[in-house]
Amino acid sequence: MHAEISRHKTAISRTEVSRPVRLALTDGVLRPEHTFFDYGCGLGDDQRLLAALGYQASGWDPVHRPDGRVEPANVVNLGYVLNVIERATERADVLRRAWALAQDVFIVSARMKPDEHFQGETRDFADGLLTSRGTFQKFFEQSELRVWIDQVLGVSSVAAAPGVFYVFRDEQARTTFLASRFRRRIATPRLARSAELYKLHAEVLQPLMSFVGERGRVPADDELSNIAELRSVFGSIRKAFRIVIRATDAAQWDRIAEQRALDLLIYLALSRFETRPAFGHLSQELQRDVRGFFTTYKQACENADGLLFELRDQSLVESACQISEIGKLTPTALYVHESALDALSPLLRLYEGCARGYLGRIEDANLIKLHRQEPKISYLSYPRFEDDAHPAIASSVTVHLQTFRVKGRDFRLFRNPPVLHRKELFVQSDHPLHGKFERLTQAEERKGLYARPEAIGTRDGWNQTLSAMGFMIRGHRLMRAKGTRSG
Repeated sequence: MHAEISRHKTAISRTEVSRPVRLALTDGVLRPEHTFFDYGCGLGDDQRLLAALGYQASGWDPVHRPDGRVEPANVVNLGYVLNVIERATERADVLRRAWALAQDVFIVSARMKPDEHFQGETRDFADGLLTSRGTFQKFFEQSELRVWIDQVLGVSSVAAAPGVFYVFRDEQARTTFLASRFRRRIATPRLARSAELYKLHAEVLQPLMSFVGERGRVPADDELSNIAELRSVFGSIRKAFRIVIRATDAAQWDRIAEQRALDLLIYLALSRFETRPAFGHLSQELQRDVRGFFTTYKQACENADGLLFELRDQSLVESACQISEIGKLTPTALYVHESALDALSPLLRLYEGCARGYLGRIEDANLIKLHRQEPKISYLSYPRFEDDAHPAIASSVTVHLQTFRVKGRDFRLFRNPPVLHRKELFVQSDHPLHGKFERLTQAEERKGLYARPEAIGTRDGWNQTLSAMGFMIRGHRLMRAKGTRSG
């Protein structure tokens, strides 16, 4: 370590788990049955907080926890350690040592540039910066960090979020995780009409229905836990499912199969940007999905490549935005709430998927902006989307899909941030709040509040328009302001 540098000063105290660990919990990468080891744990807050939740967690730090036992674990975390190591060779050695301990998943995180939260005077040092506190900081670009991890470890990492990557020990686990990202949520069809045999054996049939609803295909014998009971009643899985089809809506099951096949196509199309896995590297579940939907892996990949080829033509993206029945269309973009992403056309789902595959999940982002005239995707955060009639934007992250430059913007300190109107357009018609949003929009339109769109795009402009026309909003209701007369 360089004499000027005090690495121990970078450790911070936490009252909640760190961002990389929170992502791993949310993504199901870190589960209760897993052991957890924090390599370079600092003050040890992640392991302490996880232990309080019932996890078997331990850690080691060369300064703060030097007596900690360095041991293998299912999940190993290297959280914001790489940034503070000033020698590139040592940085790579630390990455390799931590990776060697990971039995299932390795979580690697580092601070990104530009880091808006970084303050204080700095001067150039090695390939980073030396701060006035005597600490070193190396900031990474998203692509720079991923390429470096992959080259040092000889792996293909997965972006969990900006600055956070997962490295899977098992290739099948990696492909399963990636495929799950693009599998939409679909409700299992309900009982549509009287079916005595179904009613008599509904409990036995439920696991079968759940499986087909999840995978879109009839399971193999070893994919159902109650296969023996199912066979004793119906003779085979296919005969049992015929009973289900008669008792429900057959067309809904067909739609589920089509949607699951499309989910798989989108995953395969996006895998082309890395090295598409060999068929044998797919999990057994995915291999069976391929055979069930496309017969051969070659055919599935050809279909995926055809979809990907369309994405190269921005005019096709523009056309898909124009005819989309989902989202709010503006002259430059199509805006969609996160809950409606899965309802977009295959091309637009793939368009957004390219950005998500590169960045991972953008926490707190609930609106997605699909740019129409150039290949860019923006993730926008409106923290009060549901309860504020005209919520203000808090932050945005934009990635250009040709240059892969990432730009972040924080609006929380803006005196006059942009606000939303016509919220019902961002969501699907079956969204639980769609009706409430739509009724407010209709009331605002009737009163002429949208007559000058250029004047109402910001919070001040909107409030001034409301005040000038004698209105106020309570919840999602438009009301006359006190002291004004109705027209």
